[in-house]
Amino acid sequence: MNQQKSPKKNKGFKNAAMLSGIAFEMGAIIYLSVKGGNWLDEHYATEKRIFTVIATLLGVAISIWVVLRQLKRIEY
Repeated sequence: MNQQKSPKKNKGFKNAAMLSGIAFEMGAIIYLSVKGGNWLDEHYATEKRIFTVIATLLGVAISIWVVLRQLKRIEY
């Protein structure tokens, strides 16, 4: 008997792996942008933490863009 894995099951596993990777990528992008904003605020000695706010918003926008780009590659 020839036992082959169904292509649908393989796609499901691949999609699950991609989705879990997306969460880590989002977290890493946002974390690094916050750290970069904090560093800029400390380096330029700003009182209102404007660089942190700008970098965080930019990091969130970039992570959403990355997620949308990767969601297009998922095969159902």
